[in-house]
Amino acid sequence: MHASPLGQTKLSVTPIGFGAFKIGRNQNIKYTAGYDLPSDAAVDRLLAGVLDLGITHIDTAPAYGTSELQIGRSLSHRRHEFMLSTKVGEIFENGQSRYDFSEHAVRTSLENSLTRLKTDVLDLVFVHAHGSDVDIQESTDVIPTLQSARKQGKVQAIGMSAKTPAGILKAIDWADVLMVEYHLQDRSCEEAIATAAQRGLGIIVKKGLASGTLPPEEAIGFVLANPHVAGLVVGGLNLAHLQHNVAIATACRPTASQPTA
Repeated sequence: MHASPLGQTKLSVTPIGFGAFKIGRNQNIKYTAGYDLPSDAAVDRLLAGVLDLGITHIDTAPAYGTSELQIGRSLSHRRHEFMLSTKVGEIFENGQSRYDFSEHAVRTSLENSLTRLKTDVLDLVFVHAHGSDVDIQESTDVIPTLQSARKQGKVQAIGMSAKTPAGILKAIDWADVLMVEYHLQDRSCEEAIATAAQRGLGIIVKKGLASGTLPPEEAIGFVLANPHVAGLVVGGLNLAHLQHNVAIATACRPTASQPTA
């Protein structure tokens, strides 16, 4: 796979990125079937395979259970090979999510992520929003706190993992990158995606397979046919499935290109 520039940042992503939810959390999930968490050895094989497939974007979050710890333990020696994104605002403890977008909580989250991931710099940090995307941006300290962390060099780029078109449009004024749910069964953010891309923001799609309910042959092709989308994050514990997804994406985007702005 060839990597494409991510908006106006200095980062780039391959058409398929790896979502690391399942390596760290199996409680309170939205997938149709449950699963056991993989052993450390299985995580090592999976993550090494992800990088060996040419995937250069790994996405995680504090809310993904032990995912950050697993990535730091398994891949710190290959840190230069991938772009790493994580999030702030949501913590998952004792089977429940808790949200806190205060300055103290965001700074603490960033420091904890740096420690768990065994890295000096977080390439990309998203606000892990619940449904109140606009209110989070208007009424909390999260944006200036992330901007400060970017200025200090702890973070390269910042953005919003948004849930609504209004939240996407609101983030255009400050974000470098947006993470957006977009797939064949939900095109509600399509116009907002185009608007944000035209303003120079990078676009990464999450849940492009609708949490595994859409066939990858159709779903991946649909997402990557949108010229504004730089990359699609897909999860999973089966390396053969990921290899199949990479093959589909490579056929959709055989050469590197800048997403249309």
